[in-house]
Amino acid sequence: MKIEEYLETLPENLLSGEDVQLPEKAFREIFKFVELGKNDVFYHLGCGDGKGIEIAINEFNVKKAVGIDNNLEKIKQANEILMQKNSKGQLECKNIEDCKFSDATVILFWFTDENIINQMMKKFEKLKPGTKIITIWGPLPGCLPEKVNFPYIINKIPLKKAQSMQEQLLAVFGVKCVDFVTAWEFAERYTKSIGSSEIKNDRFLTIIQTLIIWINAKKLGVSCTDEIPESIQTYINIMKMHFDIDFEYLLKE
Repeated sequence: MKIEEYLETLPENLLSGEDVQLPEKAFREIFKFVELGKNDVFYHLGCGDGKGIEIAINEFNVKKAVGIDNNLEKIKQANEILMQKNSKGQLECKNIEDCKFSDATVILFWFTDENIINQMMKKFEKLKPGTKIITIWGPLPGCLPEKVNFPYIINKIPLKKAQSMQEQLLAVFGVKCVDFVTAWEFAERYTKSIGSSEIKNDRFLTIIQTLIIWINAKKLGVSCTDEIPESIQTYINIMKMHFDIDFEYLLKE
């Protein structure tokens, strides 16, 4: 099956990030990277169980922390966590498209739904200069990152527009071209950041992400060679032979 067909077999809420809860270590890495501190007003859009809000308050001493999620059960769970930790965070059960966050200095935003992203871009562009928006894996659409510690990316208001997808991709990876080593390194960073108790699953995810990164770079004309590296071809063959997942067609489009 094609890789798109395989992804369609996975639960929709997993693909959208709706049910993906970042591990505590990821929140701490993100907050240190963005230099979160006592003068910040932090918003987590899609806050899940609110762990990020609790850490922002208790460990990074932010002035204000607000978590927003449209899942009532998650908001209830988040409230319990904040109460247990005696944390004075604010939680709102609503769609992020309907929320107000004009006082934010730092926003964590991890969504893949294009409709949601497009609606939020209009809101983000109206934020006060200097506001930082943290995304995971890629910067905001059509924008250049302010700073990268992959897979964590800081976008800063006013947003810098990328002249092309090629410019954006190379800015994220910080290289002049993408080879197998770069693709594997960044795929592995992503896998380690979102965490998993299943090492075999992590390696499987890393291989898939490596192939996606390199093939996208190839199609954009920013891979280091026109030829397919032996390592990439080996993983393409493994995916086809052992999992019946086809990547080869992507190189023919």
